[in-house]
Amino acid sequence: MIEKISPKTVRKRLERGEDFDLIDIRDRESYTDGHLPDAKHLTVESLENTVADRDWADEVIIYCYVGQTSTQAARLVTRYGNTRDVKSMAGGYEAWESAVLSNTD
Repeated sequence: MIEKISPKTVRKRLERGEDFDLIDIRDRESYTDGHLPDAKHLTVESLENTVADRDWADEVIIYCYVGQTSTQAARLVTRYGNTRDVKSMAGGYEAWESAVLSNTD
């Protein structure tokens, strides 16, 4: 089972400068329109083609639009990537916008 991590926890970890790979798997246009700080962009297709060869950090956090596709992508990275700690951001970018960008608690 893939662990979920809240947008607020991701924000706190970014603010502390913690070391992890943050992967945005939405389409290029959505990524260009707005993304989390330090997020790298990979499409699901490019992830499928590079997952085994990519040099992953010890921890990986993946997000999409609402958290469904990122869970599937996290399973893929867990299975074929060279890292064990893979999480999906709960609620995806929509939750980030609601909880973090609007500063609600």
